[in-house]
Amino acid sequence: MDIGLSEEQEILKSAARDFLTKECPKKLVKELDESDKGYSPELWRKMAELGWIGLVFPEEYDGSGGTFLDLVVLLEEMGYNILPGPFFSTIVLGGLPILKAGSEEQKKKFLSRIARGELILTMALTEPSASYDASAIAVKASPRNSEYNINGTKLFVTDANVADYLLCVARTKETANHQAGITIFVVDAKTPGIKCTLLKTLARDKQNEVVFDNVSVPKESILGDVDQGWPVIQDTLEKAAVAKCAEMIGGAQATLEMAVNYAKERIQFNRPIGTFQAVQHYCANMVTDVDGARYITYKAAWELNEGLPATKSVAIAKAWVGDAYQRVTILGHQIFGGIGFTMDHDMHLYYRRAKAGAMAFGNSNFHREIVAKELGL
Repeated sequence: MDIGLSEEQEILKSAARDFLTKECPKKLVKELDESDKGYSPELWRKMAELGWIGLVFPEEYDGSGGTFLDLVVLLEEMGYNILPGPFFSTIVLGGLPILKAGSEEQKKKFLSRIARGELILTMALTEPSASYDASAIAVKASPRNSEYNINGTKLFVTDANVADYLLCVARTKETANHQAGITIFVVDAKTPGIKCTLLKTLARDKQNEVVFDNVSVPKESILGDVDQGWPVIQDTLEKAAVAKCAEMIGGAQATLEMAVNYAKERIQFNRPIGTFQAVQHYCANMVTDVDGARYITYKAAWELNEGLPATKSVAIAKAWVGDAYQRVTILGHQIFGGIGFTMDHDMHLYYRRAKAGAMAFGNSNFHREIVAKELGL
């Protein structure tokens, strides 16, 4: 296993850092946090022109032919700079499932338009239980002539407020095996009967309640096979968990750098606060968390990229990184002191995303249970 970056990935990483520093300053981040839309169409267009939105799609669908590891590198930089917007939901939750399970017609219809920045997608998966287990899927899709009618409520649907299409995960058959009888539908967000309500969240991320009230969709909108959607969801959740870990690593790295620089510059009792042992230990703990989180995330990403069984590695990464990012931001607040708790400071931007990222795609306890199961316990 080689988790070092290739020359092309180093170039991508450097170019992304430079671009986002210039085009996505913290002032813009704060403005987008407070807006209902949550993203900049102009910035979205520029990212499409750079080839980022089509990074992991094959060239025949107007993509760049990149790998999942390339995407992880890019997402780490997006986390470092706190890029708001629907990139994650469109690519990881929308594009990758279509790439994996879509028909050739669906791939041609959606992937090229996604890569050109013309479409925003997301996945409507979780429900009021907020569980990522198959048993929690209660929204029903019932066949009627040449269509399906979808009824029920999805909760915490990221970027549904700006999405053009929703990948709705619905139950099409009741069975003793909860993982059977689940189907994925690619639904036009403007279809009559869909009601989207933006939720107020700690992280200011654009989570939504989406109600499906007798929503009719054609059979052609089914992604993959009827009743066989859960393996696609499992694959998506593993990739999403690692992708979210990459974002969190980037944020943790930025927090570490801010805190260390401040510890070198801030003078108290006629000396930099970084000369005090307590602050030194804070910084040492932070860098230990950041470097450890990066290693286990890239290990899981490499396994997924190579098509190897990665369930345990993914769960280890998500369980650890979610907690580590929170520890790093809390210590960052301790080093900055009172100024770090003001809304004018950037620390709160990272802390809020650490809290949200830890919950996304299963919290640490959810993934510890997976690790235990993989150990045969």
